[in-house]
Amino acid sequence: MKSTVETLSPTRVRLAIEVPFVELEPSLRKAYREIAQQVTVPGFRKGKVPSAVIDQRVGRGAVLNEAVQEAIPENIVAAVREHEVKTLGRPEVEITEFGDGEPLKFTAEIDVRPEITLPDLATIEVTVDELAIGDNEIDDQVKALRERFATLKTVERAAAEGDYVQIDMKATVDGEEVPGGSATNISHEVGSKQLLPGLDEVLVGLAADAETSFSTQLVGGDFAGRDADVAVTVRTVKEKQLPELDDEFAQLASEFDTLDELREDLRKRVTQAKQAEQIYAARDKALEQLVAAAEVPAPEGVVKEEVEHRKQAMADQLERIGASFDEYLAAEDKTEEQIDTELTDAATEGVKIQLVLDTLADAEDVQVSDDEFGHEIMHRAQRAGMQPQQYYDQLVRSGAAGAVFGDVRRGKALTLVMERVKITDTAGNPISLDAVREVTEHNH
Repeated sequence: MKSTVETLSPTRVRLAIEVPFVELEPSLRKAYREIAQQVTVPGFRKGKVPSAVIDQRVGRGAVLNEAVQEAIPENIVAAVREHEVKTLGRPEVEITEFGDGEPLKFTAEIDVRPEITLPDLATIEVTVDELAIGDNEIDDQVKALRERFATLKTVERAAAEGDYVQIDMKATVDGEEVPGGSATNISHEVGSKQLLPGLDEVLVGLAADAETSFSTQLVGGDFAGRDADVAVTVRTVKEKQLPELDDEFAQLASEFDTLDELREDLRKRVTQAKQAEQIYAARDKALEQLVAAAEVPAPEGVVKEEVEHRKQAMADQLERIGASFDEYLAAEDKTEEQIDTELTDAATEGVKIQLVLDTLADAEDVQVSDDEFGHEIMHRAQRAGMQPQQYYDQLVRSGAAGAVFGDVRRGKALTLVMERVKITDTAGNPISLDAVREVTEHNH
């Protein structure tokens, strides 16, 4: 095998590879063996069909094609090793010349890791918002907790906004019942706009056993876009009662004995959440500056793959919630082109960050221990609801174990970045490294 490498850009090379026919013979023999296992020829046992018969039945061209498909990846790997090319993503292959008994000539264009010169991390300075926690934020937390412990009490009066009603509903279009348009004894908060448009307005003022009807436009199903008449019967009206704000409530809603202790704990939690926000903001700003200072070029092929990956993830997510891409575009008030641009921008930035962190990990000789890798596998398996070993085996089968290893290594490089850059808030206070470590360790 002979090969040459040509640099197309800082992030892409073209390998030109020539494989003498004699070197293809092991792949050719393997192709004959595999095809012999697949074809049934009268008079011959499975797998014992002679090559000449396969040439007649299947065609020599098909066998050569299978041999070439196997030989190409192996020879790309050998050429990459020979030229010490740091590849990223999948190669684009073009066969330039090949005939029976002739050398196989092909090119493979592939993205490579660009040479990146990193700035001194100590020269990077980022500023984040000062930590400010108002009493009203603690009040909001207490209010949310009160809502969680609210009780519903049946009342003998007409429904008002904020009440809960048990209702029956039946939708018809021109007297014909709408499939799936009937519901009995469902609980609904008046004014929450959780069900059909127009329902909340007619419920206000209705008492138990009262009936009414209203018109609404249907958004899905066979009658989408048509107006439906909806008959509503109120079964019960319930009033939401919030518990009194006192020490008794603190004991009911938490492990604390007094309301003051509960409020203090809530303040601590809000502070921690805001500290985490500060760190995330600092992380994003530090990486942005690092990428800009290092003038990282983005490999087009890798970005394209990442965009496809993100698009697929978006499609899967929409499918899970039963929405179409067009519905998503309408809800976001965006065109497909705008979404594509956003995905490409985000993917480009993401790829650049990965390249910077990989370069830093190399420069600092960042190692990943078996324990660290195992911990990440356990964490991801837990999120996926799988056993760690089962999750790991699946990763190995799909060839993704290396990617997880890379993520852990980049996470450690990110911790280095956060420890070395200078982070202050708008008031000039330095941000504590303990907070940084805590957040980056839990969320690399």
